[in-house]
Amino acid sequence: MNLINLISDTVTKPTPEMLTAMFSAEVGDDVFNEDPTINQLQDFAAELFGMEAALFCPSGTMTNQIAIAVHTSRLDEVICHEYSHIYQYETGGYAYNSGVGIKLLQGENGKINAEQIAAAINPTQDWLANSQLVVLENTTNKGGGDYYTIDEIKPIRKLCSERGMGLHMDGARIFNALVETNETEREFGEIFDSISICLSKGLGAPVGSLLLGNKDFIRKARRLRKAMGGGMRQAGYLAAAGLFALKNNVKRLKDDNNRARELSATIQNLNYVESVRTVKSNILIFDLKHPLMADEFLGKIKEKGINASPFGPSTIRFVTHMEITDEMIQETKKILKELEELF
Repeated sequence: MNLINLISDTVTKPTPEMLTAMFSAEVGDDVFNEDPTINQLQDFAAELFGMEAALFCPSGTMTNQIAIAVHTSRLDEVICHEYSHIYQYETGGYAYNSGVGIKLLQGENGKINAEQIAAAINPTQDWLANSQLVVLENTTNKGGGDYYTIDEIKPIRKLCSERGMGLHMDGARIFNALVETNETEREFGEIFDSISICLSKGLGAPVGSLLLGNKDFIRKARRLRKAMGGGMRQAGYLAAAGLFALKNNVKRLKDDNNRARELSATIQNLNYVESVRTVKSNILIFDLKHPLMADEFLGKIKEKGINASPFGPSTIRFVTHMEITDEMIQETKKILKELEELF
């Protein structure tokens, strides 16, 4: 059997059908707004979420960083959960690119609520940063794939509107949430000022993320994309993969979520596992019993053909995706059970 790669849903490669779409794409120079496939992707995504405009970028880190820069001014402050990708995995870009501070809140499974945010907003004082932007992550990565529902976000939206603050969603895995809640993209488009969506995770495209907002927001974002080195030329070949992914690969994300739940049912009964976080989407996080450490466990499963990532000294993350089959899930369960004899 081939490597069972559960390290991330970013490892997916284009399918033959996606490659056909890529190689047949019509392209132009996107810096001059003349790549028809990029324009089509941007228009499709904006329409999908009911927003005015969209911008194709190389990565979700870039779309998040651009969003922060557009929403804020230097000496402002961003409020988010301590697990947020913008804080944990974007190399302090909020400070480097935008000159802003960050206020970290705690909450179960990577989620925060309006009451917490209200308490965290700074009063207007010369010596305090100006609280200007709230960032929510959907689904939560370090939070184990949990997600916000529209009803959970509405009080946060109301608070941000009342206090004149922006509300951005890092929606890298938003579609993994939508196939569970049956909420619509347009509902999220109506409630957020800006949204970042990733095309290269569960959707299976090789490269790219989209930033969505109103026309003025995206006009400013486009200039910042250029300043960050993200102005691309004939990138329609990449955009074609993203367009194919949005049109064909959303509904199947439910399969990934279900496979993660199936793995969880086995893992929670293993004698070397201390606890398993409730699986809400395609991310599965579990803690090993002392004295077993993540590095030792990962080394053992890699010997048997399973790749995964550490999420702490004794914490493991599995991520299911389109290249993980039912047969691979069964093989993974078999291997994990066999390891009970070692640990």
